[in-house]
Amino acid sequence: MTSKDYLSQEEIDALLRQTSEDFSGASSSDGPPSVDDYLSPIEQDALGEIGNITFGSAATALSTLLGKKVDITTPKVSIIAREELEREFPRPHVAIHVNYVDGFDGINLLVIKTKDAQVIADLMMGGTGNVAEDSELSDIHISAVQEAMNQMMGSSATSMSTIFNRFVNISPPGINILDLPNGEGKDQLPREEVFVKISFRLIIGDLIDSTLMQLLAVSFSKEMVNILLGGTDVQPEPAPVSPPAPAQEPQQHYEQPPMRQEPDPMAGYNHAPMAPQMPMPQYDPYGQPPMMHQQPPMGQPYQQPYQQPMYQQPMYPPQQPPIPQNYGGIPGRSVNVAPAQFGNLTGASMQPDDSNLNLLLDIPLKVTVELGRTKKLIKDILEFSQGSIIELDKLAGEPVDILVNNKLIAKGEVVVIDENFGVRVTDIISQMDRIQKLQ
Repeated sequence: MTSKDYLSQEEIDALLRQTSEDFSGASSSDGPPSVDDYLSPIEQDALGEIGNITFGSAATALSTLLGKKVDITTPKVSIIAREELEREFPRPHVAIHVNYVDGFDGINLLVIKTKDAQVIADLMMGGTGNVAEDSELSDIHISAVQEAMNQMMGSSATSMSTIFNRFVNISPPGINILDLPNGEGKDQLPREEVFVKISFRLIIGDLIDSTLMQLLAVSFSKEMVNILLGGTDVQPEPAPVSPPAPAQEPQQHYEQPPMRQEPDPMAGYNHAPMAPQMPMPQYDPYGQPPMMHQQPPMGQPYQQPYQQPMYQQPMYPPQQPPIPQNYGGIPGRSVNVAPAQFGNLTGASMQPDDSNLNLLLDIPLKVTVELGRTKKLIKDILEFSQGSIIELDKLAGEPVDILVNNKLIAKGEVVVIDENFGVRVTDIISQMDRIQKLQ
């Protein structure tokens, strides 16, 4: 082998540089998927708006349950591959999966941090929301979070029904721990290689400022966007239908004068009001006789005076009385129109909306039975000891008060059921009054 068959060091370095550049270019092309590869900018904006509206309603429902201000805002749409989920969620999270049973065919997966789930559960159970860092998520906490998510997604489904103009219903949400590094919860994920991830900022009072993540299949996301955009394209169609309507009205005006020529027998009752018609020629720009004033109350423009005086002069004097009536001649008759008011329609608003009421049936409320009350001085309270007797403002045998969220709704008598105290309701307000008291 001659020296010409060997590569110089410069040639070897050039080949190595070219190989490294080719490898880096190939690796960059095989990087994480981009959202623009799956969703157009319009589809991204539509998904963000859908999430903004639906989770706005969900935040209101969660705020009612927790008694805290809840904000779920700032949706960010991105794409995440299945193999990237383990890097996205390196620590255990709580996953809530919801199946759509009506309106759509898809799965909605919500993922929140375990610490956030513990705070929500503690608030649901009447706590302050201050949980220890090393505390574990018990079964009771999981059940409480599941109920909170049930209310949130139920309210979200109602908003989706309004957005898409179709009935949307969901199955009761399932909940599990998502610990992908240890393989826990992986079987609960939808069988998709790529997901649409919508991240929301979750703020609950001064306790939580975190992120709520929503995972959707790409096909399901596109289905929602297509339905939404398709619905908006159909709406402008009825617009051109409205212009022909006013075009037909002038034709009806030309046909109305002969219709009003029929009440000739009424002329005998109203000859006296003909005198006030003398000053009416002020309204006649064409200087015609009082017949011009007989036609304005017919609701006609100035086109009719040229047609009617030719052969309808003896027919219109009976119709002259409406002229002084409409132009201020007789105030008594104009007042008779005022009683046309429908005050009784306010009763319809008192009927409860069953569709909205059904969404609130699973909300827990605090029921208290109050035996009685009294007032004591601080001195008396400090003197209390074991065996002290406190006299209440209720008489023996008098019905006790039943309160829901500290609002009186019923009265009853104390009974004993299997060694436990109970109350038999003897008097209760109506369902409508109960709903109003709970508002």
